[in-house]
Amino acid sequence: MVRAAVLPAVGAPLEIAEIDLPAPGPGQVRVRLAAAGVCHSDLSLSDGTMRVPVPAVLGHEGAGTVVSVGEGVTGVAPGDGVVLNWAPSCGSCHACSLGEVWLCANALTGAGDVYARRACDGSDLHPGLNVAAFAEETVVAAGCVLPVPDGVPLTDAALLGCAVLTGYGAVHHSARVRAGETVAVFGVGGVGLAALQAARIAGASQVIAVDISPEKESLAREAGATDYVVASDTTAREIRSLTGKQGVDVAVECVGRAVTIRAAWDSTRRGGRTTVVGIGGKDQQVTFNALEIFHWGRTLSGCVYGNSDPARDLPVLAEHVRAGRLDLGMLVTERIGLDGIAGAFENMVAGKGGRALVVF
Repeated sequence: MVRAAVLPAVGAPLEIAEIDLPAPGPGQVRVRLAAAGVCHSDLSLSDGTMRVPVPAVLGHEGAGTVVSVGEGVTGVAPGDGVVLNWAPSCGSCHACSLGEVWLCANALTGAGDVYARRACDGSDLHPGLNVAAFAEETVVAAGCVLPVPDGVPLTDAALLGCAVLTGYGAVHHSARVRAGETVAVFGVGGVGLAALQAARIAGASQVIAVDISPEKESLAREAGATDYVVASDTTAREIRSLTGKQGVDVAVECVGRAVTIRAAWDSTRRGGRTTVVGIGGKDQQVTFNALEIFHWGRTLSGCVYGNSDPARDLPVLAEHVRAGRLDLGMLVTERIGLDGIAGAFENMVAGKGGRALVVF
């Protein structure tokens, strides 16, 4: 038996419980977690903004050590350090055939499986976003693990599984920031901090961080921000004043609220690009009029998982880590145990801190 954070129903508080994990079957891997990041997507799953079958063990950003493997698994072996990949691509759907593996139609089919049972009553449990990282150990499909790159500490490697792939990918793959361009990043959480570092790595000439909390300024500047704006009704105007009244070339929205998406759009220059990373609810309606779309010539695009291919991008990120360009540890503002996840959710709602990391 292992301890896990179980979501018994949508909107219910997490429960720390003992669960029974089966031995890995054909094509499966059992992993002992070293660490798991607490992502805003986990909060969105718990409150019903995003839907998965429940009861479930949440957590999708993690890294650990392979304990055992099932029949037919050859890519990893017991003792190997691995990063969990919560969105494995099938390789055969239309999106995968186009090379857009982050849009794989079958990536989340595993979330509907029964992967474990509660020890107290034998009731079925689902694996959240495929990997159920809020547990001491988990059993996942072989496609859900990737080797930890050399030179990346196992605990820090957990952050590669979502926050860094998403933030880095939003800048490099979705927005395609070029050297010398100006960038604004809305939301200084785990993903936002990764995006700030990615903008610096891309050679942005000016990187403006935006957040509701004045206390995050030092954290944002450590990540690479050259300027800091406390979010308000005048955010877009302040950003234009910082950029010679032009607006930034690129805005990256990491919040998922209609007002923030609109502010990000308004803060970009004529012909600029806005990438929306944040996941908002259906009630978050963003409106534009037809004339402004024509006049401003801006591009607004969604971004799933940073438009990343983990197998391709993890070695690139590892090289940035080894070279000192990417600091994974600075994303973490709180290290907690399983019992601290509920508090981490509360901090996210309040807009406090960067990434909380569950360390096992």
